[in-house]
Amino acid sequence: MQVFTTPSRIIITCHKWLSPALQQEVTALGYTIERAFQTGVELKGTVNDCIRLNLQLRCASQVMYSLKAFTCDHPDTLYQNLQDLAWEELIRPDGYFSVTSNVFHPTIQTNLFANLRVKDAVVDRMRNKTGKRPSTGSELSGAVVYLFWKHEEAEIFLDTSGETLAKHGYRKLPGKAPMLEALAAATILSTKWDRKTPFINPMCGSGTLAIEAVLIATNRRPGLLRKNYAFMHITGYDASVYEKAMEELKQQVTEMSGLVVIASDRSELAVSVAKTNAVAAGVEKLISFEVCDFEKTTVPPAAGGVIMFNPEYGERLGDEIELNATYARMGDFLKNACKGYTGYVFTGNLDLAKKIRLKPSRRIEFFNATIDCRLLEYELYAGTKRDDKQPSGTIEV
Repeated sequence: MQVFTTPSRIIITCHKWLSPALQQEVTALGYTIERAFQTGVELKGTVNDCIRLNLQLRCASQVMYSLKAFTCDHPDTLYQNLQDLAWEELIRPDGYFSVTSNVFHPTIQTNLFANLRVKDAVVDRMRNKTGKRPSTGSELSGAVVYLFWKHEEAEIFLDTSGETLAKHGYRKLPGKAPMLEALAAATILSTKWDRKTPFINPMCGSGTLAIEAVLIATNRRPGLLRKNYAFMHITGYDASVYEKAMEELKQQVTEMSGLVVIASDRSELAVSVAKTNAVAAGVEKLISFEVCDFEKTTVPPAAGGVIMFNPEYGERLGDEIELNATYARMGDFLKNACKGYTGYVFTGNLDLAKKIRLKPSRRIEFFNATIDCRLLEYELYAGTKRDDKQPSGTIEV
């Protein structure tokens, strides 16, 4: 099976509502999207294409290469269909692989049983063909086989990623309730930031938003920070293809002269954590860190950039009564100190968001884990808005 050079269906998954940002990324890389859905996109390509996608994408979770789609009504049917695949041409007999799955079928009470049937089919086939069998386990450190089975339709994939791509590898210290790196990247890609004007991140926490902003502005891709992928453990892997893709990543990096990214937090510990993570990402010299209340954050005047908050919203952290006052102060700060900027607040509590008392120009839906969130956009006019003569920061009543 020449999977590295034979086109097949590729499914790139992502967290819920990150698909629009993922579509932007995939299209910008020159690929044609055949189908988009809430948690991913579909296209055609080879495993060599999957190598490049794994290294380049910021908002993805997994890159899946389809091996076979089939009708399936029973675990035995699953086993029989997988026995027909030439696994000995995909996984080394002395290698290691793991199995993951999403299964929605009445014959399967737990995904672990479906995973076991997949593993048995692979191992039995390889033992019969080679006299040897690879080892298996739950760690995603080798080759990875993924099963999707819903109703009577099943499909088996090579998961070319292994560990999720949604974590970008630099966050050595997570801090409290950190924003997932892929989510942070998607929120920034959804803003109007031109990647040249200032990016201001008060309440920076572990620094994820500020770090992702610099990575995006300088075109540093996640592949620069990761050394192991599942595609490296598929038989026929050509390291020179990976090395070429890595060279492409290095050539893409653009040092932005005069880039201003400011991250502040009133907690010295949070700023220390953010600095540690920025060092791991290789961008510590490109971020100005400040220990202060958000109202004291440096905001270069009339710069036309973006100011972005990811405050606590009472679901997991913070007391909602105290946060009422915090959100009100955020609104005052945006209106009075950030004229000429576009403001963004990422929150999972729309009742608290009303305390900002500014009318959002856009409400972009996201999920943070299981929490339904919004990225609220505020136009903070430096003077008078021409079409309605309202002062900067329209008050919402």
